Amino acid sequence: MLQNTSQDIAALADCFAPLATDPAESRGRLHKEDESPTRTVYQRDRDRIIHCGAFRRLKYKTQVFVYGEGENYRTRLTHSLEVSQIARSISRFVGLNEDLAEALALAHDLGHTCFGHAGEDVLQECMANYNGFDHNAQGLRIVTKLEHRYAAFDGLNLTWETLEGLVKHNGPIVAKGEKPVPLAITEYNAVQDLALATWPGAEAQVAAISDDIAYNAHDFDDGLKAGLFPLEAVMELPLVGPIFKGVAERYPGLEKGRLIHESLRGLIAAMVNDVILESYRRFKSFKPTSTAEVRGLGQALVGFSTEMAAHEKAVKAFLFTNMYRHTRVVRMTSKAKRIVRDLFDLLLAEPHLLPDDWHLGLDGPKTLKTARRVADYIAGMTDKFALDEHARLFDPTVKS
Repeated sequence: MLQNTSQDIAALADCFAPLATDPAESRGRLHKEDESPTRTVYQRDRDRIIHCGAFRRLKYKTQVFVYGEGENYRTRLTHSLEVSQIARSISRFVGLNEDLAEALALAHDLGHTCFGHAGEDVLQECMANYNGFDHNAQGLRIVTKLEHRYAAFDGLNLTWETLEGLVKHNGPIVAKGEKPVPLAITEYNAVQDLALATWPGAEAQVAAISDDIAYNAHDFDDGLKAGLFPLEAVMELPLVGPIFKGVAERYPGLEKGRLIHESLRGLIAAMVNDVILESYRRFKSFKPTSTAEVRGLGQALVGFSTEMAAHEKAVKAFLFTNMYRHTRVVRMTSKAKRIVRDLFDLLLAEPHLLPDDWHLGLDGPKTLKTARRVADYIAGMTDKFALDEHARLFDPTVKS
């Protein structure tokens, strides 16, 4: 059995090349266009994502810390760039389509609200009686409907493969008991079938696991920098602790900032190498020969080994207890939730308070159409804009 060594990893270069998504065989775009003579269809998708307004706004959408807490913590934008770097590196090494993986990594957080998961949680509650809210479905709405940039169509008119990967990067989309498929996804799927019941191509799976890798590493970084938990506590974790201890032994007296950075480099490398080795093991077991066969496997081709999955579960449990439920973070998210709820309730009851290009064509207060428009408006807000809008609407001393 292959071990996690440089020699073993190097032997797997281009091992997934037969499974790479070929841009020349793309299922195309919903709206027919002449393609670029200088870029593949997936390079073009990536460029459209980078240039869209929703991507720029990720700069001021936070993950854990609310805007104003500090400038050194990750935002949705910096996180997306880190995910992209990991996804590109894995895809290039194993021979998958790097451009498609990059486009999916850059787009995966477009549908997130202001104030991180706190904003999404309260918007889900507010929309419970109005067909719900889901950040994945919101991302699809953005790239197929809400971006108004092109003369011939709404949205970005991305390729089928990018839309499929965006919607299904975490696996098939099927109704599961009390959690139905989000309406935005079923509505779009009726127009362009995204094969919701199958797994996506390997590039989407790489982008999804790159999200997990980046998230775990940078939350340790941000949490330690913020002083939410001590370095000594991290040293006791499986996988993570030995990496930190190894760096400390290799570089005695190393300053804390360098120790953290060097250790998290090692954590990312360990996770990436595990993904490559485990995915190759699955490849040899299932023997898919094409992207179509990857979709039809009935389970993920790309993933962590059983051992690494257990380590990652322990990491997430640690971060949940020591970071996401830390008093400082809880207080921030509590305030953020009140802001989002205040905005939703007011704008739903008085939609004329929306900007002109948002309230025109609505059918009155507290209707389904108005609720969806309000949710789109709030979901698109940055943390700073939400704070300012709340002050304009609720503070009589602030000019509207």
